[in-house]
Amino acid sequence: MIRVLLADDQPLMRGGFRALIDAEDDMTVVAEAADGPTAVRLAGEYRPDVALLDVEMPGGDGISAVRAIAADPHLDALRVVMLTNYSFDAYVFDALRAGAAGYLVKDTEPEELLRCVRAAAAGETLLSPQIAAKLVAEYVAHPPSRLSGKVEGLTSRETEIVALVARGLTNGEIAERLFISPATAKTHVHRAMMKLAVRDRAGLVVFAYESGLVQPKSTG
Repeated sequence: MIRVLLADDQPLMRGGFRALIDAEDDMTVVAEAADGPTAVRLAGEYRPDVALLDVEMPGGDGISAVRAIAADPHLDALRVVMLTNYSFDAYVFDALRAGAAGYLVKDTEPEELLRCVRAAAAGETLLSPQIAAKLVAEYVAHPPSRLSGKVEGLTSRETEIVALVARGLTNGEIAERLFISPATAKTHVHRAMMKLAVRDRAGLVVFAYESGLVQPKSTG
C-alpha cells in the first residue's frame, strides 16, 4: 500500500485528491496539511511513501518543505511530487534541485496523477507533458555554457543512461532501448546517482540538462 501525504491550502482541492487516491486499491491518504511547516511535521510523524505538495502555501512554500524533507535522514525514502496551477513557472528547477521526484499541473488527468504517485513510490521521476515541453524550450533559449566535470566520472554506459532518464524513460524502457535487463538498468541509474551525489532520478534530470549532457534539440 502506497501511503500518501497531501499538502494544499485549499480544502476542496485536498478533498478531491483524497477521494481520487483512496478509491485506489494500492494507495491511501494518511495525512493532510494546509501549509508547508505542517506538511514537514506530518511527514516526520507519518513517514508516508509519497507527498503531494502544492508549490505555493501559506506559512512557507512547498519548495521550503521539500528542502526540509530532503535534509531529514529519517525521510530519505519519502518521494515528493510538486503540484502547481501553472504549466510552467520559476519553481520547476528549484523543486527538482530541492529533491522533488515529480512536478505536475493540477489540471493533469486523474489517471496521470495516479501514475505519477506510483512512479514516485517506485523511485521514478515524472513531469507533466506541458512542463516537460516548457523545460526544453527554456534550455533552447538559455543553453548551458559548458559541460560539468562530473560527466567525466561516469562510464559511457552510465552517461547514456543518465541522458535517457532525462528524456523521461523508465528503467524498463531504458532496458528495452539498450537491450539490457531492468535490474541492470536500475543498477546503472543507482551508480550514477551515487557518483553525482544526487538524491534521486529528478537530480539526474537536472544534472543532465545543466551539464549539457542532454541537448534540447535532440529531444525532438
